[in-house]
Amino acid sequence: MIKIDVLDTKGEKVSKFSLPEYIFNAKINNSLVAQAVRVYLSNQRQASAKAKTRSEVNASGKKIYRQKGTGRARHGDRAAPIFVKGGKAHGPTGGQNYKLKLSKKMKKLALFSALTSKLKDKEIIIITGLEKIEPKTKKLVKIIKNLQLNNDSLLKITVVLPEIKENVIKAGRNIQGLNLLLANTLNTYQVLNAGKLIFMKESIDTLKKTYAVK
Repeated sequence: MIKIDVLDTKGEKVSKFSLPEYIFNAKINNSLVAQAVRVYLSNQRQASAKAKTRSEVNASGKKIYRQKGTGRARHGDRAAPIFVKGGKAHGPTGGQNYKLKLSKKMKKLALFSALTSKLKDKEIIIITGLEKIEPKTKKLVKIIKNLQLNNDSLLKITVVLPEIKENVIKAGRNIQGLNLLLANTLNTYQVLNAGKLIFMKESIDTLKKTYAVK
């Protein structure tokens, strides 16, 4: 087991905590991590782009000039794709499917790789006592200052909750650069994009239950 310091809300070390090695000491597979991120981002994409075909363009259907004798190519109406303001040939239809799939095992291994990488970069902190916080923004801001994580105004911080904690959510929802995530829904992209990861002590137990070794 990997030992890590547990900090209280004052930023002081209070104990040591054992992290499960199969989650936080996994083999780092960068190509799998990249694949997991690509799948996640692609699945967030919405097929909102749409272009009008020649049948949908608001234009006259009258033949624009006679078929023969002009010396020009034959044409029907102004909605043809070769004309300015005509329809779009082979354009986006609004029904594009960007969904990709990744097996559960690959998702899990990619997540473990990301968490292991974060731990090696010393970007994971374990905290206790956060569950007792008052639902006030200034209280959580003070805790973050105690953890000495706010040296950079652009620093991103992510707090991983074991379950929905209304007091923590209310305290943190208005803090710029702070994200609140649930341990059992954590994914590779969120970990890599998290900045500093603050795990409530109970969140590690939730992770172990979610990804229990069978």
